[in-house]
Amino acid sequence: MSRVFFQSFFRDVFFRIVEIEPATCYPSNVSGKIRELSELKTIVTKAKAKGQKVVFTNGCFDLLHLGHVHLLREAKKMGDLLVVALNSDRSVKKIKGSNRPILPETERAELLAALEAVDYVTLFNEPDPSKVIEELKPDVLVKGGDWTKGQVIGGELVEQNGGKVAVVPYLQGHSTTKIIEAIRGK
Repeated sequence: MSRVFFQSFFRDVFFRIVEIEPATCYPSNVSGKIRELSELKTIVTKAKAKGQKVVFTNGCFDLLHLGHVHLLREAKKMGDLLVVALNSDRSVKKIKGSNRPILPETERAELLAALEAVDYVTLFNEPDPSKVIEELKPDVLVKGGDWTKGQVIGGELVEQNGGKVAVVPYLQGHSTTKIIEAIRGK
């Protein structure tokens, strides 16, 4: 066989492999981390049956920043499975006003799911996560330092079920509002 044949053959095989299996910067299962609440309830129930500690946090996560990453890393250290309940676009508008969110819920969910510390993400439409917390019954409920333990929505419910509420210290100077103000030149 000729040298030209082998070069052509290997070039064709190489390009087919590249086209079929493109490289990605994160595992292909990131979208599998975004779940409906009903699916997540089953996952959490099974995890707890195996003795795993389920940690829960929630928020808008509109423009992901260092403060968010800090919160999620610290939350993950408190258990085996970290679930993030993400305010939907409709929910964010109710809380933050008509100019928010900046990023749509699909992008915010994908960004959170791409983080190593986050095991699962679920969206909710209500202004607060009470329904989600009631359904999942996490072992640990975590919020950032801009909340006091007594202000954490769902805290009482988690404690009544034998869980605990944790507040991660706030990283000064890191907030979505400050980013937006800086972009707008305020």
